[in-house]
Amino acid sequence: MLKDRVKPDVFTFNILISSYCKNKKFEMALELFKEMREKGCSPNVVSFNTLIKGFFRQGKIEDGVKMAYEMIDLGIEFSTVTCEILVDGLCNKSRTMEACELLIDFSRKGVLPSAFDLSGLVSVLCEQKCAGRALELVYELWKNGNVPSLICSTTLVEGLRKSGRIEEAFRLMEKLLNGNVIVPDIITFNCLIQDVCKVGRTSDADMLRLLGCSKGLEPDSTTYNNLVSGYTAEGKSKEGEVLVEEMLDKDFIPDLATYNTLMNGLSNSRRRHRNSSCK
Repeated sequence: MLKDRVKPDVFTFNILISSYCKNKKFEMALELFKEMREKGCSPNVVSFNTLIKGFFRQGKIEDGVKMAYEMIDLGIEFSTVTCEILVDGLCNKSRTMEACELLIDFSRKGVLPSAFDLSGLVSVLCEQKCAGRALELVYELWKNGNVPSLICSTTLVEGLRKSGRIEEAFRLMEKLLNGNVIVPDIITFNCLIQDVCKVGRTSDADMLRLLGCSKGLEPDSTTYNNLVSGYTAEGKSKEGEVLVEEMLDKDFIPDLATYNTLMNGLSNSRRRHRNSSCK
């Protein structure tokens, strides 16, 4: 086309570059990219995305990352696809921590798209038993305007729970609800409620229930059963009794084990009270 004096535009160049990459002619794609710029045709985000992906396919990770920084220097905005290519490429090469550092750097430079979803990277980190690092990443990017999605938040809460980081999972859920970021699914919420009750903090779990209610997350029978069991295990049968009455008002039926545990707790409490009165 150039020889015939037909001046191709960026869209034409992108089609040709993509074709070369798909046909494993990456060096020719790079030559065309160079020629494109020499002819005064400015590449766009699609041009760069195609070549970054090509570099990763070639195993040239550093070159792919370098091209992303070239985009920044040229003032070409990243798309969410740009970040997905970089993160997926690094994770596929077992360089997950580098992916974290890259996103943090992009975030601090103000070039990370606000719509970029961290779910994939958070999932990988949790699978690698690095839920703490995932939490640091989410908080850092959140601070700079990248609000975690529902999937990202749920994945992280689950990852923290499964790694025994109950306090951090609790604080994250509290922050998500207080910030009106998400309304989590009831299953994840109930699992966290149960975990908090099991470590002897049923009052905190109950406060989380009330916070969820204020944000539109209605508790179900499982929520109440977990809380009643928690209060009873802590010797706070009166609080459990109040919740059972609330359950019945909402037409929830406490499960048999929870009800029996509560009745035993109340019976023991009354027995202790009578014994202390007789002294």
